[in-house]
Amino acid sequence: KGIKLMSMGFLTDAATPVVWRGPIATQMVRQFLGAVDWGVLDYLLVDLPPGTGDIQLTLVQGSPLTGAVIVTTPQEVALGVAKRGLGIFGQTNVPILGLIENMSGFECPKCHETTNIFKQGGGRVAAKELNLPFLGAVPLDPETVLAGDAGDPVVLRSPSSPAAKAFRAAAGELARQAAIATAGLAEATVHPTKV
Repeated sequence: KGIKLMSMGFLTDAATPVVWRGPIATQMVRQFLGAVDWGVLDYLLVDLPPGTGDIQLTLVQGSPLTGAVIVTTPQEVALGVAKRGLGIFGQTNVPILGLIENMSGFECPKCHETTNIFKQGGGRVAAKELNLPFLGAVPLDPETVLAGDAGDPVVLRSPSSPAAKAFRAAAGELARQAAIATAGLAEATVHPTKV
């Protein structure tokens, strides 16, 4: 509750694909950031497609960012894409707040045994290799699908589900890393020679 949301999905019908070249997509990002009446926010999260395209570049060049979060799945192919995505943030001096491993195993709701469908632990290993905070691992969980289809956050609909617990833990760690980054930015502003 208390979460504000904006999406291209609100502006088109379900049958209409959004097929835009880079300049139009980047203009939409600018409009979402500047023209939406967000009111007072604690955090503004922007969910981006993977990669290093125009949208990412527009965001990092045109907005004051506290930091970026890298989301990956455990398999090596996805980790490679995530590592390349880190490059754009490094080149533009945007701090990386941490890494989240998505689809990190599936816990059987009956026997509670975990099956690592896409491997496990790759995100934690990548975070260690890249010297980044590991924000958490979110498992595959049917409750997430049910909650999403119903339009309810899984943390409210099924608060004791594995995914809800993982989301709360990752959000708490992300808030902690954002506070650290914000404090560092404030210190850099006060003491520019320390940067």
